[in-house]
Amino acid sequence: MRRYDERSIPEEDVRSIVEAARLAPSAENSQPSRFIAVTSRPALERVARLCFSGIFRPTRFAAKAPLIIALCAERGSLVEAGKSIKDRAMYQLDCGIAGEHLVLRAAELGLGTCWIGWFNRAGARKALGVPFHVRVVALISVGYPAADLPPRPKVRKPLDQILYRDAWGQSFPGAGAVQDDVEK
Repeated sequence: MRRYDERSIPEEDVRSIVEAARLAPSAENSQPSRFIAVTSRPALERVARLCFSGIFRPTRFAAKAPLIIALCAERGSLVEAGKSIKDRAMYQLDCGIAGEHLVLRAAELGLGTCWIGWFNRAGARKALGVPFHVRVVALISVGYPAADLPPRPKVRKPLDQILYRDAWGQSFPGAGAVQDDVEK
């Protein structure tokens, strides 16, 4: 979603969507995810100025949302350091799972979201006061859909193009018969 109405999001809903993310599983229960809820107009404008300018300008729409959640990863633990040395930066996967829990809960509450990976990370660190050992993984804009927003079809590949049985390219029985039932 890239267009929001101006209604603010109740604080209990912000807590609810972050609580859903908090309950997400993580590798070895390391729980690296941290969240910054940006709600004030001056803070949203600071994020827009430092994160969505220059080559990142196409993501500037997010600053019009009443809420941007910075999804961060605390990477200071010994467990995480060991995983990174072994080229297994599991915090990325852990934060992805937490972020997906967050956007699914937001949808349950009637909120639209946009997961933003294209932003100035150094600007985000500065705008949000993020310490060096923490990585800003994503920014997620959250808000109520604009009233005049027409439904946008979600085009997805058919199941028989993404589901195999036992080995790559081997058809899964009945996968071709499944119809696309995603909301249009």
